[in-house]
Amino acid sequence: MAIDSFVQPMLKLEIFQGLRPLQITEIARRAYRVVYKPGDFIMREDEEGDAAIVIVSGEAVRIAGPGLSDTAESVPTGSLLGEMAMLVETRHSSTIVARTAVRALRITREELQAQMAEDATVAEHFVARINARLSSILETLKAIDSVMAGTSIVPAMGARPTLHQSHVH
Repeated sequence: MAIDSFVQPMLKLEIFQGLRPLQITEIARRAYRVVYKPGDFIMREDEEGDAAIVIVSGEAVRIAGPGLSDTAESVPTGSLLGEMAMLVETRHSSTIVARTAVRALRITREELQAQMAEDATVAEHFVARINARLSSILETLKAIDSVMAGTSIVPAMGARPTLHQSHVH
């Protein structure tokens, strides 16, 4: 496959938006091209990750992880899996399996960090993306804290604690 077939899905991913096409092409050039056979694990829940995976073609399914119902969840072509693993040490939160032959791009932390060392604007881009996500998480936590501030836990005799709304007039 030509490099363009790997770069095209990356251009649509939010985390790469704002990088120059040449920078994205360089990330793709440094990445490993991988083919997963049907039934191969693309990633496993709770395993340490050292790379993000871009699904270029084929069908994959998520079979374990947060918020998953009883049935497997399709992972669309163009998806980025384990994106934080290309930036920092982390554990995968889901298990993804190839349903058909899956062609993918494996962006390792080691290669991305080497590129960031050579091109500081790539590093600045990812720092800004991480900061934006952390700010969003912080705002969500503040909203939850605000809701919880109006809630008290009152255990009944011999019963499990229950939540009761306090009313402020």
